[in-house]
Amino acid sequence: MNTPVLVLNASYEPLHLVSTRRAVLLLLKDKAELVEAADQIIHAASIQLPRPLVIRLRRYIKIPRNLHLPLTRRLIYARDQYTCQYCGGRFPPAQLTLDHVIPKSRGGTKTWENLVTACRRCNQRKGDRTPAEAHMYPLRAPYRPRYVALVWLKTQDQRPAVWEKYMEGY
Repeated sequence: MNTPVLVLNASYEPLHLVSTRRAVLLLLKDKAELVEAADQIIHAASIQLPRPLVIRLRRYIKIPRNLHLPLTRRLIYARDQYTCQYCGGRFPPAQLTLDHVIPKSRGGTKTWENLVTACRRCNQRKGDRTPAEAHMYPLRAPYRPRYVALVWLKTQDQRPAVWEKYMEGY
């Protein structure tokens, strides 16, 4: 019962994660509605309900769009879903490195838009060259993620498959 529950805004936009207990309270107070549930049933003294996996708030919550996310290795790995952006392989964090798409020696900066996840082999193969010189281009252009990247990061190993359709585009 420790699996977190995905909370969606009234517009079905992913907001954050809450505990199962908190999700049940939001449902019982009629502040949220059940969208996806597990096969398990939660039993209480006077009520039974399916264990929630995804709930949706009944009222829209305005989210600040200029939320500053720190530029960290963990968040870049999470943004790229622990996938080498050159060969497409998925690796554990210990086997990943950060690559400057435009090398620092060529004026590349340490920004969200210039850093990608790379496996050690691809990073060494690319070396201190631009993508054009190395004939190695990232699978997806690097970008500054929105706040929802934190949801992905917190649940990398325990994310239920039913969440995928709500996370697309975020």
